[in-house]
Amino acid sequence: MSFERDAIIIEPKSSHKASVIWLHGLGADGHDFEPIVPELNLEPESGIRFIFPHAPKRPVTINNGMHMRAWYDVKSPNLRDQEDSESIVASSELINHYIDAEIETGIESNKIILAGFSQGGAITLHAGLRYAKPLAGLLALSTYLPLPKQLEAEAVTDKNIAIMMAHGISDPVIPVAQGKASAETLKSQGYSVEWHEYKMQHSVCIEEIIAIGVWIKRVLA
Repeated sequence: MSFERDAIIIEPKSSHKASVIWLHGLGADGHDFEPIVPELNLEPESGIRFIFPHAPKRPVTINNGMHMRAWYDVKSPNLRDQEDSESIVASSELINHYIDAEIETGIESNKIILAGFSQGGAITLHAGLRYAKPLAGLLALSTYLPLPKQLEAEAVTDKNIAIMMAHGISDPVIPVAQGKASAETLKSQGYSVEWHEYKMQHSVCIEEIIAIGVWIKRVLA
C-alpha cells in the first residue's frame, strides 16, 4: 500500500534503522518540531528517520471556525465535551498509513516510535494503542487521552509498550491534571507510563528534550 506523504522528512546520516513519526499541535505544521532533532543528542549511527506529518486543514470551532491545520475539531474549552470522534479516528488511520509505509521500507514495527504534542499527542495515544503490530513506544507531550471510554474495547497494543508522557505544570491549554488523569487511566488498564513534569506552560523545554533523547535511545536499543 502506498499513499501520498504530506510531511517533513529528515533522513538519517547513516543507514535507516528506525523511525520516529512526530505529530504537531493545533494550528502548527510539520516544521514545528523539526528544530528539536539536533537537540536530542542522538548518535548518527542510530539511523533514525524523523517524519513530521502536516495535519489536514479544517475549520476549528473553538477558533471561530477558522481553517487551520488540525488533527480534529475542538468544539469546547473542555476537551472532553463533544469530542470529534470521526476526525480522531480518521487522523489515526492516516497515521497508520505512515507507520505502514515505514514497515514497507523494511523497518520492523518495534523500531518505530509514534510521538506527538498536544493534539498530536492525543492522536499518538489513540492511534498507537490501537495499532495491531508492536511499536517501539509512544511519546505524548502536553496532551491527554481522547475517547477514553472506548479504549478498553478497542486497544490491541501490547500492554508492555513503552509510553512516556510529559506536561508543563502551568499549562493553560491542557491542564496538567488532565494529563495526569490520562496517565492514570492508562495505568489502570495495565499500561506502564513514564511521567514527567516541567516548570513550563503549553510548550517544551530543554530539560524535557534531553529526557526525550534519553528515552528514544532506550526504547530503540
